[in-house]
Amino acid sequence: MFSTSTKGAEASAAVFSLIETAKSNKLNPYDYIEFILDYLPQQDLVEDPKKLDWFLPWSEEIKEEFEIKAD
Repeated sequence: MFSTSTKGAEASAAVFSLIETAKSNKLNPYDYIEFILDYLPQQDLVEDPKKLDWFLPWSEEIKEEFEIKAD
């Protein structure tokens, strides 16, 4: 509705999904996205694609990084 292109709508949906998933996992969405935008580009995900799992909002490592305890 607010996007002027299909690709823009898809990008918005991806970002909104990431924000809501972060909230569902009790992460501060702003801090979480800032963190992954800072650190994710430095990772060699082609060589080790399983590293991506570490950055997912439900990852225990991410919760520890943000000092959030799982319920």
